[in-house]
Amino acid sequence: MKTINQTSTSFLEVKKSKFISFLSPFKDYENLLNELKQKHSKARHFVTAFRYLNEQNQIIEGSSDDGEPRGSSGKPTLKVLEGNDLINVGVITVRYFGGILLGVGGLVKAYSDVLNLAIKDADLLDFSFVFEYDFCVDYNKTREIEYLIKKYDIFVVDRRFGIEGIEYKIRDSAEKINLMKEKL
Repeated sequence: MKTINQTSTSFLEVKKSKFISFLSPFKDYENLLNELKQKHSKARHFVTAFRYLNEQNQIIEGSSDDGEPRGSSGKPTLKVLEGNDLINVGVITVRYFGGILLGVGGLVKAYSDVLNLAIKDADLLDFSFVFEYDFCVDYNKTREIEYLIKKYDIFVVDRRFGIEGIEYKIRDSAEKINLMKEKL
């Protein structure tokens, strides 16, 4: 699977209709949609699709045609995300209607093509599952734990200094979490 960490934009004109596609990390998707609706207030449609992993690592996906003929834009856009094996992303395609009807086939092609352009220009990153792990260690093991965290480049969410030791919350790949568990 692949993902992105910054928004990629593309533009396509088909029979005087203008399509602008914004492929963004899922965490930015809702805010971006609100911003685009304000910025492009004269646009006719805001077609959307998204795919992300929930807390149980299940793929959640959805799409909206936003007034376009049913199945002509949102679902094809989602299929492009699936076909490129993208996860934790959202796409918003803004359409300015040019006065010429494109038909369902023309809309499917236009929305798919403009998203493919955005994907082509995006900096795609390999996706890895991320897990959290909580543990507590005695103060006399702090130096060793901090060394391992630095050595394996593990992301520390939180460190709490308690009466009996330090409580850690780390977030990283399963491989790194398991390395840490072995050392404890």
